[in-house]
Amino acid sequence: MSERNDLGTARVLDKDEVDGVLSGSFYTRALDLEPAPKRAAVEKPAHYKVICISMYNKDLGRLDSLVDELKARGLTKANRSALIRVALEQLDLDKVPKGM
Repeated sequence: MSERNDLGTARVLDKDEVDGVLSGSFYTRALDLEPAPKRAAVEKPAHYKVICISMYNKDLGRLDSLVDELKARGLTKANRSALIRVALEQLDLDKVPKGM
């Protein structure tokens, strides 16, 4: 039977092992660490940007189900971004409801 701690839960990890990992990784003084080597500047791609948008759960569910349907039809590279891009290409601004 495993050892129990004060909370009545089983002890899974060895205390000395945990202390050794924490003291060697998380609690080491910054002065003791060697400075990380500087990375070469990497040019960011200019042909796209990563953005963040908010969508209702219902809309995300519909989007995901459409992506799943496309994948079932053999379009294995279908994803949310690609589907949104296709929808934008087909958008007719004259058909967008007023007061959206």
